[in-house]
Amino acid sequence: MISAYTGTQVRHAEEPLLAAGLGDVLMQRAAHGLAVAVIRELKARGLRVYGSSVAVLTGKGNNGGDGLYAAAFLAARGMRTTAILTADSAHPQALAAFERAGGRVRHLSDAAPGGLAADTARADVVIDAVLGTGAKGGLRGSAAALIAAIAEARTGSAAPGFVVACDLPSGVDADTGEVAQPVLAADLTVTFGAAKAGLLADPGADFSGRVEVVPIGIEENFERPALRRLDDGDIAALLPRPERRAHKYSRGVLGVVAGSADYPGAAVLACRGALAAGVGMVRYLGPPEVADLVRESCPEVVCSTGAAADNRVQAWLVGSGMGPGDHEQLQRARDAVESGLPVVADAGALPALPDALAPHVVLTPHAGELAALLQRLGGDEDRAAVEAGTLAAVRRAAALTGATVLLKGATTLVAAPAGGVFGQSDGTPWLATAGSGDVLAGIIGALLAQLGSDVEHFGKAGVEPGARWAAVAALGAALHGKAGRAASDACLGGPIAAGGIADSLPHVWGKVSTLSNGGIRKRNSHSQPLR
Repeated sequence: MISAYTGTQVRHAEEPLLAAGLGDVLMQRAAHGLAVAVIRELKARGLRVYGSSVAVLTGKGNNGGDGLYAAAFLAARGMRTTAILTADSAHPQALAAFERAGGRVRHLSDAAPGGLAADTARADVVIDAVLGTGAKGGLRGSAAALIAAIAEARTGSAAPGFVVACDLPSGVDADTGEVAQPVLAADLTVTFGAAKAGLLADPGADFSGRVEVVPIGIEENFERPALRRLDDGDIAALLPRPERRAHKYSRGVLGVVAGSADYPGAAVLACRGALAAGVGMVRYLGPPEVADLVRESCPEVVCSTGAAADNRVQAWLVGSGMGPGDHEQLQRARDAVESGLPVVADAGALPALPDALAPHVVLTPHAGELAALLQRLGGDEDRAAVEAGTLAAVRRAAALTGATVLLKGATTLVAAPAGGVFGQSDGTPWLATAGSGDVLAGIIGALLAQLGSDVEHFGKAGVEPGARWAAVAALGAALHGKAGRAASDACLGGPIAAGGIADSLPHVWGKVSTLSNGGIRKRNSHSQPLR
């Protein structure tokens, strides 16, 4: 399982080593790992090491020191290195080491910003080492102008060069992922000691590129992570597996209350997602004309009538494709929540449910729906505010409702009301298509029906009881993302429809389930790739 921490947690983890006088050792380890990652990236892109140009943008703190020491290592490998000092001072020992290695120093205060930005943008490697984990509020003044000009100069450029962020892109909040523009988007972020939560949550993830972790010796000092991500090994460990003498009822029965005269397809897609995710039976409740379409599209589904209480299931899916005028369906949704069974509540059900819920109720809003939910609970967030601070918004919604809240997006975040958060980024932009969320709801509903009562299963996988429902939802998001990516890959990276996600899920499930051991596979002794 990939664990990410706040900047405050990282600084606390460093304190014992700093108190022991090992600050320079930590910096040297970080800088060496950064330099190795740069060389590896050059080789992966088919670029030479000797003679390549490196521009390192440095601030006055330890982050700038990391960048300068790394550039000194690169200079020793025959690379042409230039340091652009964005402040009136720099880490003195690191600057001296850089100059001894033959590096060239340019001062932002002495150069024409336009020409300096153009020169920097042409470098084979640009290292952003201006602001570190302790910075708040982003870049200011001439440093901000320089970064903005470099970003503009690189826009649309066909040059083979790339940007590497030192620990995190300057302007990205390490704790929350919130972004203070301007930010120079990185192709690769090399972060030290542990992943930072802000790198794995939107919008920070938009600017982080691929993230690699360099161990520096503080890893044993961390406690509870601020954010976790399921990797393939975790997914394999959490997948439900039927016993030899299993039958359809022991494998879980999911009740589906979805669809309407306006959106009948939502019910079909939700049922397809559930069937593809291995549930023993799907029982559909809805309007007769929608039930007819479900029977035609999914003959495996049992279509029932009556109230929710009249139908025996292990979990419920409610809300997909429903509107405020679908009174009978909305009443069934409310009854499902009151049943005490696990529930995944999507779309139209969200505004119809009580304000106070329980952790076994999984809400699955997109950003606009989450903004409406928070406003109903007394907040003033609009969609833009949610998208600008996804981690804070999903945590707040879970705390206010008492439910498990899954915020859909490029990075899907799942917050437990007890405080744990999962973040999954397994998919493709092609997942942004009508009906994709209905399939996701079906997948999560199927997993709730199969895993909802199996507390021991999660304990063995390292998930504490308070985060169990969030882990189920994160598992569903991971499978959904992987299935969407697989469907797109099958057509050479082309677009997909929602039904294709369900079609590809069994193959993805089978492929992942063959893994016997999880974790991040180390690329070398210095770094660990996250994505």
